[in-house]
Amino acid sequence: MNRTHTPWAEPYKIKMVEPLAMTTREHREKALQEAGYNTFLLKSEDVYIDLLTDSGTSAMSDRQWAGMMMGDEAYAGSRNFYHLEAAVQRYYGYKHIIPTHQGRGAENLISRILIKPGDIVPGNMYFTTTRLHQELAGGSFADIIVDEAHDALSNFTFKGNVDLRKLQALIDKHGAKKIPYVSIATTVNMAGGQPISLQNLRDVRALTKKHGIRIIHDMTRVAENAYMIKHLEEGQEGRSVADIVLEICSLTDGATMSAKKDALVNIGGFLATNEWDVYEEARNQVVIYEGLHTYGGLAGRDMEAMAIGIGESIGEDHIRARVGQVFYLGNKLVEAGIPIVRPIGTHGVFLDAKAFLPHVAQTAFPAQSLAAELYLDAGVRTMERGIVSAGRNKETGENYMPELELVRLTVPRRVYTQAHMDVVAASVMRVFGRRMAITGLKMVYEPKYLRFFQAQFEKL
Repeated sequence: MNRTHTPWAEPYKIKMVEPLAMTTREHREKALQEAGYNTFLLKSEDVYIDLLTDSGTSAMSDRQWAGMMMGDEAYAGSRNFYHLEAAVQRYYGYKHIIPTHQGRGAENLISRILIKPGDIVPGNMYFTTTRLHQELAGGSFADIIVDEAHDALSNFTFKGNVDLRKLQALIDKHGAKKIPYVSIATTVNMAGGQPISLQNLRDVRALTKKHGIRIIHDMTRVAENAYMIKHLEEGQEGRSVADIVLEICSLTDGATMSAKKDALVNIGGFLATNEWDVYEEARNQVVIYEGLHTYGGLAGRDMEAMAIGIGESIGEDHIRARVGQVFYLGNKLVEAGIPIVRPIGTHGVFLDAKAFLPHVAQTAFPAQSLAAELYLDAGVRTMERGIVSAGRNKETGENYMPELELVRLTVPRRVYTQAHMDVVAASVMRVFGRRMAITGLKMVYEPKYLRFFQAQFEKL
């Protein structure tokens, strides 16, 4: 997985470019103050290298752009829907799909359909929007990920694994009828892009089947997870990524998909299920919240690009280069002694803000402070994944205090070159050299939901 210094190159050539803005530090200081020290509130024109997210920021292929020109924009029964349906059935194996405008649209649907007030939803670490939809439906999230996932320094290979003892304890305590499904993410974003092993998922399937509990798959980065299984799990090295993806999906009952990641599109997602009753209710619900069940808030051209992107996402050359670029950046930081989450994940490098800024208390938002400082240094936009993202306990109003306080350097697919990664690494190293001069922040505006998107801060 490109752990060595052997030269390698991206499996594509560039045929169109977008000029980037080169700004001064004075310009960035003003922009950051106006954004309330929240990188989400920066204007893209003020950003040089944008590592805020890999969601909807990838570069589409010539085949995808050609597909965009063949959009069937009929309100009902668009042929592009049937192309998308066929791609999902072929590459993922799910029987039924409902398009949505993006992944959280699918999260909303499945939460409304399956969760009742008082239900418990176990999962291999929370994700922000997923947990919120579960809570809005009356459920409570329960973390069943292995303990190693909460330790940035642990080199445990599959930090996305479920601790089967934790899951069994929840079943024993609440009963299977209070657990509408187990939420399984491939890979685990909040743990640092960490994969779940195939064997662990098989074991989870066996346990849930015994108790009659569904598995709902957050499959937004399933191809990346499959790539890690292929290279790290014993007995899987001879299989194709496509084959592993298909088996992963076969071990679950349904899925939510933000196609803005693996499937290489700028907008779109879907809900997939093997259960007719769930599909039937989703068809009813989607008309209320998204659009007709054959477009779900998407244009026909977007569904065509998604169908093509799904096929491209499981290509061996593509996924090798995609994960390889992340490892390239991660290894440069490791060699420089920068504290990051180990092992390196698949969609980004996660700086350990607690170790980077040990003098900044967690209540002073060290990850938010570090993300702001990285932008000031070279115009590189990153994002916080710590106390701000964790939010508050809905019952007590107290801040969640996660063990992991991270800054995510997320690498978009097919967008930047290795030279861009060199610039990013050099900036992180400069900031690390002056880290003791960095102070914390105080929050001066907090929205009601998902505060990390719109909160504003001031320097202490």
